Amino acid sequence: MKLRTKLGIAFVTFSLLPVLFTLLLLFMGRFFLMNPFMSYSKEVRALLVQMLMLAICMVVFICAALTVWVYRSVLQPLGKLQEATRQIRDGNLDFTLEVEEEDEIGQLCQDFEEMRIRLKENAEEKLQYDTESKELISNISHDLKTPITAIKGYVEGIMDGVASSPEKLEKYIRTIYNKANDMDRLIDELTFYSKIDTNKIPYTFSKINVDSYFHDCAEEVGIEMESRGIELGYFNYVGTDVVVIADAEQIKRVINNIVSNSVKYMDKEHGVINIRIRDAGDFIQVEIEDNGRGIGARDLPYIFDRFYRTDSSRNSAQGGSGIGLSIVRKIIEDHGGRIWATSREGVGTEMNFVLRKYQEVILDEQDSDH
Repeated sequence: MKLRTKLGIAFVTFSLLPVLFTLLLLFMGRFFLMNPFMSYSKEVRALLVQMLMLAICMVVFICAALTVWVYRSVLQPLGKLQEATRQIRDGNLDFTLEVEEEDEIGQLCQDFEEMRIRLKENAEEKLQYDTESKELISNISHDLKTPITAIKGYVEGIMDGVASSPEKLEKYIRTIYNKANDMDRLIDELTFYSKIDTNKIPYTFSKINVDSYFHDCAEEVGIEMESRGIELGYFNYVGTDVVVIADAEQIKRVINNIVSNSVKYMDKEHGVINIRIRDAGDFIQVEIEDNGRGIGARDLPYIFDRFYRTDSSRNSAQGGSGIGLSIVRKIIEDHGGRIWATSREGVGTEMNFVLRKYQEVILDEQDSDH
């Protein structure tokens, strides 16, 4: 029952009871006291007094019942609401506001409870975000310190004349170059990560020829793989006229992030990375396979989650910020595709993602005439 209805009933009852009681007294007085043909005995007078007391008790009982009814409907939920407000003021969100009424006050309490749940969820999300941010800062510090230390060591070696032969000098310079590339990639990754949080990713979509685009990507990646002593294989199984609508720069970021992740956890003396482009009906499917350490079945469902790192990577000297693959998933999903991975520990990992083909709609000549 609505609160306004309850208050209306209480108002009408409290208003009419005195009137009814007064009318009852007038009726009794007129009927008994003003009737000259009736003689009154003590018993009759006692009966009148008892009837009067009974009427008074009934009025008191009805007023008390209405008071309790209004109290339970209004004041009791308000008391619970006030106590809940104090709890939130003191920073405690671990309680439940239980109100069974379905009137306006009950609806207010339900809205308050939903607000408490929302506040608790936001507080938990903020706590998780703060924890992840601290972990990210720690990972970044590690990731930046490692290549900087290596670069300083190799530069000092060159300055001290340790790299006495041309071959050794070339090796030192190549290592410095690779470490600088790692730092540049990390900084670029962090810049892009900040854009993800603010939903300001700068996409520039255009028609891309699959054959030439991925061939160029493979050649660019192959130069770095050669300097790291890793064999890169590129295999294209789609037609030369296949086109997709995509952001060339961001898809290149996807390729680079996946490949750099494979390089980071490569544990074989002869590392191999294969890139395959396959025709999947209305989509093209890109497979990037490596022969690295692989990913455990327990970790595989979570590798695209932000900040998630496998146990092996946590204990590894390689570190890792834990945002590279989450960026990859974000880009692919924003392109209307999807990404997944298969892996076997000790054998290697295969990353797969699909992009929809671009197909022009050609109207019939008859339709065009109309």
